[in-house]
Amino acid sequence: MKAKALEITSKDNAKIRILKQLGQKKYRDESGKFLAENAVIISDALKAGIVFDAIFVTKDFIEKNKEKFDFIIANSKAREYYLIDEKINKSFSSLDTAPGIAAVYSKLERKIDFAKPIIYLNAINDPGNLGTIFRSALAFGLKNIVVDEHSADIYNPKTINAAKDAIFKLNIVFDKDLGILKEIKRKMPIFTTRLEKSKGLEILKKEKLFCVALGSESHGADKAIREMSDGFIRIPMSSEIESLNVAASAAIIFYEIYCS
Repeated sequence: MKAKALEITSKDNAKIRILKQLGQKKYRDESGKFLAENAVIISDALKAGIVFDAIFVTKDFIEKNKEKFDFIIANSKAREYYLIDEKINKSFSSLDTAPGIAAVYSKLERKIDFAKPIIYLNAINDPGNLGTIFRSALAFGLKNIVVDEHSADIYNPKTINAAKDAIFKLNIVFDKDLGILKEIKRKMPIFTTRLEKSKGLEILKKEKLFCVALGSESHGADKAIREMSDGFIRIPMSSEIESLNVAASAAIIFYEIYCS
C-alpha cells in the first residue's frame, strides 16, 4: 500500500507545536519522545530495526532525495507521512539549516550487558562531545554506555546529530546518584581518567572486564567516582599540551581497548 501524504499548512498545527516542544528536554522527558533531523540517521535506524513514530518531510526534500525518501517509506512500512513546507520546517528545526526531514521516535529502553566492558560518562555537559563519544564507542565495539545526571541530555538534538546512528545501536542508560555505578563496582573494577598519580592505558589490557569512567575536561571525574575507583589511567602526551578534549581522549582510549 502506498503511503498517504497528509499536508500540514500552518506552523500553529498541533503536531508542529509538539515538534517545537521536543526541542526542550522538559518535553522530551514528559512525552518519552525525541526528534531526529537527518535522513542518514533515519535510514540507518531503519537498517537497525528502529522505526519512527511519525515523519515530516518537505516537497523539496522529496524531489531532491527521491531514492532516500522511497527507501525510508518502504522500509518503515509507513502508511502516511506529513508534508510540510520550508517555513514550517524552520519553525521547529533545532539545526542551523533545516534539512527538510524530521522523524519522531519513542525513547529507547536499553539494558547494560554486565558481561562486557562499560563506559561511564560523568558531567560531559557539551552535547556535541557526548554524541561524538557515542559514535567513537560504537566504532570501537564498546556498546555499554552509562550517562550520569550531570551530563548533557542523551536526546538533545546536538547530541543526536553528533552521534548519528550510534544513538540507536548502543546500550545507553541513565544513572542517578551513582546507583548504576555502585552496581558496576560489585561486578568489575572501575578505572577513572586522571592526569596525576595514574598509569598508562596498558593496565586495562590486564583486565578481561572493566569499567572506564570519563569526567569533564575542565574538572575531571567527581570526587565520589574517584573514591570508588580501583585505579586511574591517563593518555601519555607531550609536555606541549596540558590536556585533550574529552571526546578526543575517549576515542584514543576506546581504540586502545579495541586493539588490546
